[in-house]
Amino acid sequence: MRRERLTDAGGPGTSFDQGEASAIARHADEGCVVARRGGRTVRRSEFVRAVAALAARLPDRDYVINLCADRYRFMVGLAAALSRRQITLLPPANAPGVLRAVAEDYADAYALAEADCPALPSLIYADDLDDSAGDDDAGPTEVPAVPAEQPALILFTSGSTGRPKPVPKSWGTLVQSARSAGERLGVARLSGATVIGTVPHQHSYGLESMILLGLQHGLAVDAGGLFFPADIRAAIEAAPGPRILVTTPIHLRALVAEPEGMPPVDLILSATAPLPVALAARAEACFNATLIEIYGCTEAGQIATRRTVRDEDWHCLDGVALHGAQGATWASGAAVEGVALLHDVISPIGAATFRLGGRSADLVDVAGKRTSLAHLNHQLLGIDGVTDGVFFMPGPDGRPVARLAALAVAPGLTQEAILQALRERIDIAFLPRPLVLVEALPRDALGKLPRAALLELIGRRQGV
Repeated sequence: MRRERLTDAGGPGTSFDQGEASAIARHADEGCVVARRGGRTVRRSEFVRAVAALAARLPDRDYVINLCADRYRFMVGLAAALSRRQITLLPPANAPGVLRAVAEDYADAYALAEADCPALPSLIYADDLDDSAGDDDAGPTEVPAVPAEQPALILFTSGSTGRPKPVPKSWGTLVQSARSAGERLGVARLSGATVIGTVPHQHSYGLESMILLGLQHGLAVDAGGLFFPADIRAAIEAAPGPRILVTTPIHLRALVAEPEGMPPVDLILSATAPLPVALAARAEACFNATLIEIYGCTEAGQIATRRTVRDEDWHCLDGVALHGAQGATWASGAAVEGVALLHDVISPIGAATFRLGGRSADLVDVAGKRTSLAHLNHQLLGIDGVTDGVFFMPGPDGRPVARLAALAVAPGLTQEAILQALRERIDIAFLPRPLVLVEALPRDALGKLPRAALLELIGRRQGV
């Protein structure tokens, strides 16, 4: 596939020939800040030296699993692997069993980690690499460049409906996607901004909207892994403006509930789950910033954006084209690796505009009546006193069954009170059997709910 030309001298929108090399980082000069970690700024010159030093230490293998939790170290590891033509594997989880399963398929793989990884051979990221500032005149000064066609990494689907599926990405596709997204988001007006995230960088959303957005648009990435509202507040307050917050609906719900509000940011990005308009409006007011929602998936990467409080329609990024075939929708183009099947119901509005109707697997048919799990979840979460909750189909492989199940976090409410409220909101055919009250839902770092965890939780509670 031929790609548009994107050279380092030019900006997004210029052409990018297959086979042409592109710099790993596009920070304008050696003094630009690449990352902020522990109250210290890391400039481009230090980043380049750390990449060269780590690349010299990498073992002579084809695949590396980058487990670095520190986002700056992850960036150095990714760049070092690219410079050694090693492919970075990003499994859906860092659990030992998951890592061993990946290692079975990629026998040549090793782990780059900050502590020993018993699941496979490991290279420990040495602390002395963080002290590579040294003499500014020592060591390499040029950012490594990588050919567009070079295989860069392999992401894996979550495996919620079966074994995780490998999704390879070339460097050229990643560059095109990151630059198209940055152009759509208007990051040029946020020169030198700090990217602060609440999402894991080993997953496609965090990788694209924090790591690659930062590297390809000269932004500074906050190195800390943030989760609690107090930590997020502290990171925002510590970062000089402009500031970009990369988060999810589940995190936004907790952030806007803070009684003292949150420090202002300049842009909010949200993905991984549907974002209610009311929550988007509260977030924009809380942070005094525009919120942009991103639609995408592991297979295709980021596809489209919308400003949720204003737009019902989604607008494809440059370099992304959609087409329908046999009742399904496929994505292709310069910003997509090959052709990717989308797992949502998509209604085209124009050549590059569409509306989203929920996931194809989200549709429920009970006794001849149809609805979606997204609609049912919306009704459950709309009950006063329900702080979190989810409907799901407990049948094998997610196939529709006669009864739905639901889990709810609702301190102070009884099962019957919730069921009575649901009777007023949904058809009785969709009432959950069972409805189980829990202290918390087993959400992962992206706020998603793995099917296996839901089944385990509901089975355990029913057993009790």
